[in-house]
Amino acid sequence: MLRVANLPFVGSDVLSSAACMDKDVAKRLLRDAGLNIAPFITLTRTNRHAFSFAEVESRLGLPLFVKPANQGSSVGVSKVANEAQYQQAVALAFEFDHKVVVEQGIKGREIECAVLGNDNPQASTCGEIVLNSEFYAYDTKYIDDNGAQVVVPAQIPSEVNDKIRAIAIQAYQTLGCAGMARVDVFLTADNEVVINEINTLPGFTNISMYPKLWQASGLGYTDLISRLIELALERHTANNALKTTM
Repeated sequence: MLRVANLPFVGSDVLSSAACMDKDVAKRLLRDAGLNIAPFITLTRTNRHAFSFAEVESRLGLPLFVKPANQGSSVGVSKVANEAQYQQAVALAFEFDHKVVVEQGIKGREIECAVLGNDNPQASTCGEIVLNSEFYAYDTKYIDDNGAQVVVPAQIPSEVNDKIRAIAIQAYQTLGCAGMARVDVFLTADNEVVINEINTLPGFTNISMYPKLWQASGLGYTDLISRLIELALERHTANNALKTTM
């Protein structure tokens, strides 16, 4: 609506936001760009029985994560270790979406990186979510005050930090993001980086991870807001300069 009304706005446009929101679409685009993601399969209401649990386990191993393709905040997400849990998890996920992603469980640290910019984006230093629970579930994020701790900056080697920052920018550009996004990855014991997801509308209170990451990178909350406004106006001007007729 803002584009139709020709009004500037902060953040990505409809296409990139929708692509990032849809875990199936985002994973396919990232994979096709040569970026590292967890192996996955996608279920729809018409093909949900096309794969037996044995086939899924053979392809992806255990544990698995079952997720509605178009939900956030870990709504409807389950960790699966056996067939009974798998059937329950798939049924639950289909309560929230018409498409479900089943992905290989990655054993690793949960690292997040903030990206800021339009054509020449920059990446912040990295932060880490240290879990006191089995995975970063809805309750862990929003209900259990002791479910997780945020560590900024992440206690990782500088070369690994730089590697994640570079991958975050690649992912951001691959999915056509603008303004801002938070890129979440897993970091394995051998420092392999596996992209988990990209959030084009990250939490933005002064205690949220996105502004915390930029604060740790030398860009304060007020200056961050000012920069986002500048980027929105910059993109608005560039869009209005495009021709619509021959």
